[in-house]
Amino acid sequence: MSLKLGETAPDFTAESTDGPIRFHDYIGSGWVVFFSHPADFTPVCTTELGAFARRKAEFAARNTQLLGLSVDPLDSHQRWIKDVEEVGNTTFNYPLLADPDRSVAELYGMIHPAADPKVTVRSVFIIDPNKKVRLTLTYPPSAGRNVDEILRVLDSLQLTEGRKLTTPVDWKPGDDVIIAPSVSDEDARKLHPDGWKTLKPYLRTVPAPRA
Repeated sequence: MSLKLGETAPDFTAESTDGPIRFHDYIGSGWVVFFSHPADFTPVCTTELGAFARRKAEFAARNTQLLGLSVDPLDSHQRWIKDVEEVGNTTFNYPLLADPDRSVAELYGMIHPAADPKVTVRSVFIIDPNKKVRLTLTYPPSAGRNVDEILRVLDSLQLTEGRKLTTPVDWKPGDDVIIAPSVSDEDARKLHPDGWKTLKPYLRTVPAPRA
């Protein structure tokens, strides 16, 4: 299965390091960053788990929870977490799903036979409060994920939600944003009475909304 943007994230129930989790209940009224790891005791993923733990507060400030997954069993996770805390100089502070039968990994298309049919690829999903998939990323085994980029996209999604705005290349919070091309100039004048900067007829920028 390959999930597409805008689809409802499939529900599931699985054991985790924080106890049983039903995914849709876990999402609740917030956002979730859900990410998979090929296996426990793998070097790149050990650094990633620690980085997410250190920066959990930044996600929480965006009404976003973290959820990890590896296809190894729960007792293996518990041993691995000790390494994560030591290497990352942090306390592990979010759930890590155990998926030894690969049922969740299969549900989310995390198994890539061409890479390795036995382990998950390193996927990232951002799920919104309506349980819709808003971002998917798949990383190769050799490249660690970039937490700053995941936060940046999360900021973009939350800022533009319902506002008929988009964000340009390398956008960061505070930068100007783009009026969606689906908005006519007539409607744009109602939405942006202070006007906008026209770079091209289809490329109109305005200051980012404050909230």
